[in-house]
Amino acid sequence: MASPATAKSENELATDSDAWAQALTLSCRLTLDMPLPGFRVTDLLRLQPRTVINSHWRVGTDVPLRVNGKVIASGEFEVVGDHLAVRLTELV
Repeated sequence: MASPATAKSENELATDSDAWAQALTLSCRLTLDMPLPGFRVTDLLRLQPRTVINSHWRVGTDVPLRVNGKVIASGEFEVVGDHLAVRLTELV
């Protein structure tokens, strides 16, 4: 039989688990930041469909991943089939 202190701890864990279960369904915004040094308003105004923007980033250079504006990880772009993907390289 569990002691009262242990039972309280188990109840707290159950409450925490319930709170996390509710939080898991919340939406969040995941963004990747790829700074483009030297990109100007003129460049922005010239954008057209199918425009290719040279980022001057080397393959394998990490880009920050943010959730709701907070950096949570770093990753690098990778081509998977005909899709662009991000491979996580570090969790912050």
